[in-house]
Amino acid sequence: MSNVSIRPLQSHDYAQWLPLWNANNLGVVNEAVTARTWARLMDADENVCGLAAEQDGNLVGLLHYILHPTTGSLDPACYMQDVFVAENARRHGIARKLVEALIAEGRKQGWARIYWLAEGKNEAAAALYKNLGVQLDFNLYVVPLGAI
Repeated sequence: MSNVSIRPLQSHDYAQWLPLWNANNLGVVNEAVTARTWARLMDADENVCGLAAEQDGNLVGLLHYILHPTTGSLDPACYMQDVFVAENARRHGIARKLVEALIAEGRKQGWARIYWLAEGKNEAAAALYKNLGVQLDFNLYVVPLGAI
């Protein structure tokens, strides 16, 4: 899959983005969340951004990220929210290309850091991330304040 290109999401991508988004969410569909997420991704004034992996005119992967201020640095931090590759396109380095494109963008724009969470049981993600970032020993705590 060497002919995969990574580029920013564009408004005309919606029809191909939607099935990837739904699969990323394990088929749990919340139309209001989907609509708001897409609107944020397309709004230049929002700090919610997306990358697309495209092969032969078809989207085969996505990466969403959020830029925000942080303490400890004057430069923004980047939270990598979602990385998803279509099942039929996996094991070809597409997720790595997406993350490497984000790293390159962060270096270009001078971000302080990129960080993310990964499920402990997700062996494919662990295999990808172990060579891209430094694993820190933190516990994650969540206080649900609304519908999940």
